[in-house]
Amino acid sequence: MRIISGKFKGKKILYTNSSITRPLRDYVKENIFNIITHGRLTRLDLDNANILDLYSGVGSFGIECLSRNVNKVVFVEKDPLAFSILKRNITDLKLSNKAELIAEDIKYFIEKLENNDKFDLIFLDPPYKDKSYLEILSLIKEKKILNKNHKIIIHRERKCDEKLSLLLKIFFEKSYGRSKIIFGSF
Repeated sequence: MRIISGKFKGKKILYTNSSITRPLRDYVKENIFNIITHGRLTRLDLDNANILDLYSGVGSFGIECLSRNVNKVVFVEKDPLAFSILKRNITDLKLSNKAELIAEDIKYFIEKLENNDKFDLIFLDPPYKDKSYLEILSLIKEKKILNKNHKIIIHRERKCDEKLSLLLKIFFEKSYGRSKIIFGSF
């Protein structure tokens, strides 16, 4: 697994082959950032953006954001093995000053956030079988922790049909093999 672009382009990051976490494939990650950068409806200025990376695993998405000069990334991962690798990746790349690492349950973390904790982009990459992320989305909306022109990106299994349009305004969706990426906002 490698960093696609930015100041850490080409650097490898550590990952795990555990059954609990699923790495975000490089070509999917590259396509997400192409869509963020060049998409008419999905464009987001990453410079100085605040990112919330939920179900972050070893941090490949958030680290890619940091490589592209975002202001800060908050990583939330409760699996101890994935979290230890995430921590090592952040330390090895000397990114501790722009990263906040949270080793706890996502729902608990979101419930503690204040209205002045604002994000420009939230990335969710829950396990394919996990449907509790829908409750997390509702909680995010309720807590009002997003800036006005925010984006939400969700990585899911291509076949899932979870009626996300009831929670989000979905403006772009693209499939990549077994997975799909969904772009939306509240």
